[in-house]
Amino acid sequence: MNATRRPVVLFGTGQAASVAHMVLTHDSPYEVVAFTVDEAFLTDRTFLGLPVVPFEGVEHCYPPSTFGMHIAIGYVRMNRLRAERYDQAKAKGYELITHVSRRAITWPDLVIGDNCWIMDNSVVQPYTTIGNNVYIGGSSHVGHHVVVEDHCFIAGCVAIPGTVRIQSYSFIGMGAAMRQGVTIARDCIIGAGAVILRDTREKGVYVAPQAVLLPTPSDAVAFDLR
Repeated sequence: MNATRRPVVLFGTGQAASVAHMVLTHDSPYEVVAFTVDEAFLTDRTFLGLPVVPFEGVEHCYPPSTFGMHIAIGYVRMNRLRAERYDQAKAKGYELITHVSRRAITWPDLVIGDNCWIMDNSVVQPYTTIGNNVYIGGSSHVGHHVVVEDHCFIAGCVAIPGTVRIQSYSFIGMGAAMRQGVTIARDCIIGAGAVILRDTREKGVYVAPQAVLLPTPSDAVAFDLR
């Protein structure tokens, strides 16, 4: 263990956890030393060359007085699973670390909670508040005076203009966009590429029109590249 870096345990052994391990290793002051999962889902005792221990007793192997934690799982059950493990880890006494990429653009007045994650090339403008346990994917734009409430998942390349409010447990899909000042109600799904022009309804599911398959094959389409 590197004495100059804060040791952390990641909850999860899926793709989200593997990405978190890579990012924290190369773009943070933290060192991932182990993984943890629910005992019922513990199938391997190692992951990426590090120990995997049952979450039910993780505090005995990696005490919260020494180790931080990050809940590194996706938006299962409308972010409920991530929220449940967040609450349980807090109850065990863990500090849940927040990571903001060095390649993201933020301002000194940013208010951000714990167990948050902002990926590279994202822009978060001034006077923005981000709650707890929020994920923001790469190359997303979060405008000024935006409020993102707890337990939200915002995928990459999302366009959120100024004064938007995103209520708790909402999911915003890749490439979605919205009009300035709208409210995304609690528990909403905004599908990839959807454009939201007015306030949404709680638990609403909003999707963009699907792409249309044309009858013409691609090798019969002429492009003028001049």
